[in-house]
Amino acid sequence: MTKITLVTGASRGLGRNAALSIARHGGDVVLTYQSRAKEAETAVAEIQAMGRKARAFQLDTGSVAAFAPFADRLRAALQETWGRANFDHLVNNAGHGDYALIGETTEAQFDRLVNVHFKGVYFLTQTLLPLIADGGRIVNLSSGLTRVTYPGYAAYAAVKGGVEVLTRYMARELGSRKIAVNTVAPGAIETDFGGGAVRDNPEINKLFADMTALGRAGVPDDIGPMIASLLADDNRWVNAQRIEVSGGQGI
Repeated sequence: MTKITLVTGASRGLGRNAALSIARHGGDVVLTYQSRAKEAETAVAEIQAMGRKARAFQLDTGSVAAFAPFADRLRAALQETWGRANFDHLVNNAGHGDYALIGETTEAQFDRLVNVHFKGVYFLTQTLLPLIADGGRIVNLSSGLTRVTYPGYAAYAAVKGGVEVLTRYMARELGSRKIAVNTVAPGAIETDFGGGAVRDNPEINKLFADMTALGRAGVPDDIGPMIASLLADDNRWVNAQRIEVSGGQGI
C-alpha cells in the first residue's frame, strides 16, 4: 500500500523539497501552507505529474485552535482521495526564523517561536495521533544550532532543543504503537528562511561554509532526500535519534 506523508510548511524551502523527494520515492503527500496557496498548489501539481497523489491545506501551525478543524478536513480528504481513515508519516517542518540577541529579544518574538516551533509541534502531533497509522513515522525538524552557537539565535535554538527532547518522549510513549520518532537537524541551508540570510548574504554564507567540513552551506537537496530516506522501510529501526544533516558544521 502506498504510504501517505503529511508535511507541514511545504509550500517552500525544506518542506517543499521534502514533499517532492517523498513523491520521487513513491509516496503520496499532504502539504500544509500558511499563506502561500499558489506555491502549495504548484507543489501539488509537480507531485501529481510524477504519478503520485497530493492535497494541500492551509494551516497556521502557531494556532492550536486551528488544529481540530484541520484534522476534520484531513480526515475527509484521506477518505475522499485515498479511501483511508489514516496516514502513515508526519513531518513537523513548518517554521520561521526570528533572530535577536538575548538582550534585545522581545516577548512577542519569543512567544511566536515557542508557538510555532514547539507548542505547535506538540499539540498538532497530539491532535493527529488518532489519524496516524500504527507502525508509522514522525520526523520533527530541529537545527544544527542546538549543538553549535551563534549570537542572535538563542531563542530559536532553545525552542528547537525542546523539540529534540520532545522527540525522545514521543518515541517512548508511541513505541507501543510501533511509531518511530526522530529529529532531523539541518545545518545552515540556502533558502528564503530567516529572510534568506544564508542564501543571499555572501558574508553569512561564507561564515557557515568556513564552519563546515565539506566547505559550503547546504542546499534543500541536501535535506529533502534524507528525510524521504528516513521514512523508507529500510530505516524502520532508527528511532529516538537526533540526526544532524549539516555537512560537518562546527566540528
